[in-house]
Amino acid sequence: MDNRKVQKLGRSTLAMTLPATWAKQHHVNKGDNLVIEPSDRGVLTVTPELQQATGTKAVVHAQDLDRQSLERVIIGQYVLGRQVITVESDDDLTNEQTAAIYGAETQLMGLGVIEETPRTVSVRCSVDSEDFDITNMIRRLENTGSTMRKEAVKALLHGNTELAKRAMNRERQANKIFVLILRLIFTSYQNPRQIRAIGLDSGRPLIGYRSVAKNLELTADNAEDIATSVVEADGKPLAVDQPTIRNISTFSTQVSELSSLAIDTVIKRKYDLYRECLTLYNEVETAERTLLEAIPEVDNAELLRVRQIIVSLHQTAQYAIRNAEIAANLALDHDSGYVSIT
Repeated sequence: MDNRKVQKLGRSTLAMTLPATWAKQHHVNKGDNLVIEPSDRGVLTVTPELQQATGTKAVVHAQDLDRQSLERVIIGQYVLGRQVITVESDDDLTNEQTAAIYGAETQLMGLGVIEETPRTVSVRCSVDSEDFDITNMIRRLENTGSTMRKEAVKALLHGNTELAKRAMNRERQANKIFVLILRLIFTSYQNPRQIRAIGLDSGRPLIGYRSVAKNLELTADNAEDIATSVVEADGKPLAVDQPTIRNISTFSTQVSELSSLAIDTVIKRKYDLYRECLTLYNEVETAERTLLEAIPEVDNAELLRVRQIIVSLHQTAQYAIRNAEIAANLALDHDSGYVSIT
């Protein structure tokens, strides 16, 4: 931490010098413009104007990276907000390394190859983070997971492999949205001016939104697991009676309602909504116990399939209530009928 004294220039102007190391790191020189952003929490953010207008570039040295490691580096650079990522090697890039680059490209929204030679490949991100509202993206991620869940459960109950495959294919879109949300969060942290552009009044919710997005990504994985089990069973429907099928379908609907309400709570940040989530979560827990108790006598293989779907749905409900708890923390950061901040 660097403490500096405020100096007075003239009759009313107050001034403070910039740390030399910071100025050098951000290429700030005499005559450059700085962007100053005040917040309602007494924080003053200073950012070089050049940094606001231009994206950053990264060079990845690939000679010692295998396919999986290289792909992870590219995704990481994308998340960190790089606009241009150049992969280079001392020798010609291997087929595996080239495959890693194109594999990463298919996983990331707005990424495309702009230049390629035997030893280098450059990809550019055409996504402008300021074109996205982060709350809308979180809602899109929840909607994608909810659609996957509905399709996967229906596919399992009726033995529909095509519907199961459709749910599995949506998982790639869910991952793209999740990684884009991470990019929005990291770039907003690095560039506070972007916070309002993505629909937030301050950067305080960003940490919570990171956890919310991860929980939603995991719920999409739960739905993919259900769909995968249908494909692996060659579309064999559950061999249980109709009341059990209806109970599972109702249980899935309750879980989806909880997940949606939790995201409403995150976006609106109202503690009353969190209390509604608690009530709904308790109803889900009760419905799960009732469902398990009502399962008729079936062979072990079918019983295992039923329990697997119930476990997946229960995990989704747990992720939803975690999101609601994050929303409660955000709601309690402001004056309300429940708390006064002094």
